[in-house]
Amino acid sequence: MEKSNQLPEKGPSKIKKFFSWLILIVLIVLAGAFYWKYYFVFGDGVKTGELNFAVKKGNLFKTYEGKLIQTGLRTQSASTGLSNNEFEFSIESDSIYQILTRNSGKIFDLHYKEYKGVIPWRGNSRYIVDQIVEMREPTRSGF
Repeated sequence: MEKSNQLPEKGPSKIKKFFSWLILIVLIVLAGAFYWKYYFVFGDGVKTGELNFAVKKGNLFKTYEGKLIQTGLRTQSASTGLSNNEFEFSIESDSIYQILTRNSGKIFDLHYKEYKGVIPWRGNSRYIVDQIVEMREPTRSGF
């Protein structure tokens, strides 16, 4: 019988296994945090106001943006006084954008989703309008 000078084959070392699992766990945690920050819907609701503008803008990613002027006043701080309630938002789809641009100055009830973070290709705002609930003419009262 001849003796072989070959060493027995070893599996991955315990240190390599540990670091492989550690890297996998870190990647899963980072992916979860990214999802929570940028894709988890933190809140949703409806805002009502007069449409001030709807525009398409952006340097690299062209997104649809808009602003509603809501009724009432809000205080900005103790020293600066009062200002309009404004709701700045991004618009999810081209069809919603087209309706808004054709009806600037009307009163809208807009359904929106709120995210914790802004992604450049989704828009410039954490608030994304995904539906027009209602649209109506403003009621103007003379003084």
